[in-house]
Amino acid sequence: MTWLAIGLFLGLAVLGMPLAFALGFGSLAGLWMLDFELVVMPQRMLHAVNSFPLMAIPLFMLAGELMVRAGIMDRLISFANSLVGRMHGGLAHVTITSGTIFASVSGAAVASASAMGSTLVPSLRKYYPDAYSGAVIASAANLGPVIPPSNAMIVYALMAGSSVSVGGLFMAGILPGILLAVGFMVIASWISWKRGYPLTGERFNLCNVARQARRAIVIILMPVIVVGGIVGGVFTATEGAAIAVVYSAFIGFVVTRRLRIADLPGCLYRAAVTSAMVGALIAFASVLTFIFTIEMVPMMLSSFIQSLTADPMIFILLTMALLVVIGMLIESNAAYIMLVPLFAPVAVLYGIDPLYFGFLFMYNLVVGMMTPPVGVLYFVMSGITKVPMMTLVRESLPFVAFQFAILGLCIAFPQIVTALPRALGY
Repeated sequence: MTWLAIGLFLGLAVLGMPLAFALGFGSLAGLWMLDFELVVMPQRMLHAVNSFPLMAIPLFMLAGELMVRAGIMDRLISFANSLVGRMHGGLAHVTITSGTIFASVSGAAVASASAMGSTLVPSLRKYYPDAYSGAVIASAANLGPVIPPSNAMIVYALMAGSSVSVGGLFMAGILPGILLAVGFMVIASWISWKRGYPLTGERFNLCNVARQARRAIVIILMPVIVVGGIVGGVFTATEGAAIAVVYSAFIGFVVTRRLRIADLPGCLYRAAVTSAMVGALIAFASVLTFIFTIEMVPMMLSSFIQSLTADPMIFILLTMALLVVIGMLIESNAAYIMLVPLFAPVAVLYGIDPLYFGFLFMYNLVVGMMTPPVGVLYFVMSGITKVPMMTLVRESLPFVAFQFAILGLCIAFPQIVTALPRALGY
């Protein structure tokens, strides 16, 4: 019955049905063929979303919406421009630096792409082709799920159970996130020098940097307070997300004074729509996971993989290769929800550090957001820049290749992922 449920899900998804509902119909068919009472379906769905840790996702979504509406991008861009604006590819560096800082606020790639795209594209197109501008913004936005706080990490930790903590995954993303940001800037400098793009921005001036840092410090402090509190055990990820909402509202109403009471319904609506998509995926996928458990799919998968190899590294490489393909075809949240309950227990049987495996799993699917045909960031940037998707893909190839290079580096040197979390006691 598992194959019937998966087959129906894939068939409906290919026909264009939203993934959550395709999962729902596939799960319903599986329950019916197994002769279960259909009341099991709403029971499992309610149990899946009735989760305190899951509340962190809509709260972080709302915090991101409030920060965007509060006009933080203007301050972040000015601060980034004072630091790196005069280098080769200056505006591209400003975009990547702004994306790095905004990633520590939003936790989501699509939100980062939308915010940076609407703010930066008018300035970027004065000096760069729209396709290159879109590629840089998409790459910078993809730092959102890697640098904490990250909604993808919250979903992974929820699906993996007690073996992985949200705080540990947050810390695991810091060093790879920094490596990604620095590498993106090097690539942007090389492309700008090779193509002869003009220098932009003012010359580096320490007084200007200090002035812009003073304006941006209240924004930069937010991830320090929120992530620091979560990692330090002062509050949970959900409580940290609630603090982020209050802090974002404070910045918008008191500091920048660009947030209005009339803006709140729109922010709440957009956060609710995005959160509902994730919640629906988790609810419907929980029924499919229940079918997997009844038919002992995890045990069969474990036995099959162990019959192929006893080497943990070979298992990791096989899993990563599979996820590269899945990331091209399936939206990342759906992939987490369907596959984490299957692969995370097998990784434990191989003696692989759950935190290390969890980050690799999550990061691989994050890169999938920039691999066609289901590269959601390309759809966002194509809508903003009006550039055909395949043109964006071609311009993004150096950045995508570097993201896969970082994946290979993390596989070869696990300390990049585990050193900071272990130093902090995770």
